[in-house]
Amino acid sequence: MPVCIFAHLSWTTFARLPLIDAKVAAFLEKFLDAECQRQSARMLAVGIVRDHVHLLIELPATFNVPRLVQGLKGASARIANRDRIVGHESLRWAQGYDLRSVGPRQLDAVKAYVRNQAIRHADSSTARRPSGRTVRAEPAS
Repeated sequence: MPVCIFAHLSWTTFARLPLIDAKVAAFLEKFLDAECQRQSARMLAVGIVRDHVHLLIELPATFNVPRLVQGLKGASARIANRDRIVGHESLRWAQGYDLRSVGPRQLDAVKAYVRNQAIRHADSSTARRPSGRTVRAEPAS
């Protein structure tokens, strides 16, 4: 029987500052998916808002979670700042993250929760990505 490990991962910007605009959100969605693939994980859903990120991921049977999160958070900030994707302040993440296991029967509900972050946090505008994943952020200035 194959082993499937699903997890809901989330983290915030430094001091929950609204550092993620539409341009940064588009970069993050592409980068986070590529980083997951590079580390043999699979991103099933993403929700990005002004001050935090949610991912639903599938992990291999044996996996180094801290290494994945370091790649997702650390490398995304480093590249976004290096390539000047962030217009005003530098992109910085708060310390830590939240990782919760998800059972196969919970996948659809968690996928909807992650993708509907724009609705849950309706205080900012919403940008719809071509992939159909919801990424909410205000337009880049």
